[in-house]
Amino acid sequence: MTRLLAIFAAISVVLALAGIWVFTLFGGSDDQFAECRIGQVAGGTSQIGGPFTLLDETGAEVSDTDVITEPSLIYFGYTFCPDVCPLDTSRNAEVTDILQERGTSITPVFITVDPERDTPQVVGEFADNLHEKMIGLTGSPAQVKAASQAYRTYYKAQPAEDEYYLVDHSTFSYLVLPEQGFVEFFRREIQADQMADTIQCFVDNS
Repeated sequence: MTRLLAIFAAISVVLALAGIWVFTLFGGSDDQFAECRIGQVAGGTSQIGGPFTLLDETGAEVSDTDVITEPSLIYFGYTFCPDVCPLDTSRNAEVTDILQERGTSITPVFITVDPERDTPQVVGEFADNLHEKMIGLTGSPAQVKAASQAYRTYYKAQPAEDEYYLVDHSTFSYLVLPEQGFVEFFRREIQADQMADTIQCFVDNS
């Protein structure tokens, strides 16, 4: 009985290793960014991202192809955000500088989820104060909603008793490449240097 169990155990190990080998040979190699990934997206990365039309700081209508001309780090937030957004966007600006020192250029992008208060001028000044390369985008409520839905983000304004209402929102940063589209997301806990290393990996393998 013990010998039989040992045989079954050995067969199980062989089958498991064979499965890993087959996956590596025929499945894992399909992902050119496999060594770079730090997160997983249910259904794959094709489920996130896509076309959008918004307004830049001049009030001109721009599309995703106008904005994403190089590796871009997209963040959805709002300028009246008291704590989370300033920290996240400042980190994204720091990541931009770290990569710039390495000779890698990326564009940080800020998309508001508060179009009522965040006019083109407001988002433009917000972005300019954080980094000279950061692009601030706003739009009509419908345009902002469409962009948010494309990236599967969440936001909801709290009851507006005055002009200082808050907006609940998700806090992911999204790495988007011009040719491949969305490839990775970053949680707000990740440090700037680790984030820069991961982005560099994607750029090197693109």
